[in-house]
Amino acid sequence: MSKTKIAPSLLAADFGNLQRDVEMVNNSNADWHHIDVMDGVFVPNISYGMPVLKAIQKHATKPLDVHLMIVDPDRYIKTFASLGAAVLTVHYEACTHLHRSLQAIKAEGMMAGVALNPHTSVNLLEDTINDIDVVCLMSVNPGFGGQSFIENTYNKVTALKELITRKGANTLIEIDGGVTSKNAAALTEAGADVLVAGSFVFKSKDPIATIEELKTIAG
Repeated sequence: MSKTKIAPSLLAADFGNLQRDVEMVNNSNADWHHIDVMDGVFVPNISYGMPVLKAIQKHATKPLDVHLMIVDPDRYIKTFASLGAAVLTVHYEACTHLHRSLQAIKAEGMMAGVALNPHTSVNLLEDTINDIDVVCLMSVNPGFGGQSFIENTYNKVTALKELITRKGANTLIEIDGGVTSKNAAALTEAGADVLVAGSFVFKSKDPIATIEELKTIAG
């Protein structure tokens, strides 16, 4: 049984056939549905909001991994809990009081995630790592799908794994952006636990086989 989780990113799905694509993920070997919520302020793009998430939740049979690329995410923690998010990830760069945000997410019964942009050092999580369930390392600049992978990500995974081990934390490391069958093995070898893949899955001829391939390669 593969220990690495695969989380297809629905940002790359066909929004005209969203139910079909959500059901494809349900029927695949994927572990989570990865859902990017963008506000056009924190990132230069707008994705989808609550009504679309509600539609996804209606059909999803796997946990919803919701990634908030928005300013002032604390306003919506209760809302996303009510929409069925299992994991709620906020950006380090968007939280003035990160510890308070993490506590609020956990209080709603969700796993608490923190995302780091490519330029943000993992050392900034030194004081909060024991309160974080998932750290999502952005391996592209957030905002748009289909970008190429930033190579420095491997160093960040290694450094983050060292921090987690040193602090005795149980935090999962998630990689978001530019994940393909070419880098999946190297990422898990460096210490990644969850791989988010968007375009690579949804633009492939056979998404279910592609998810299976990632699962096998990642091990």
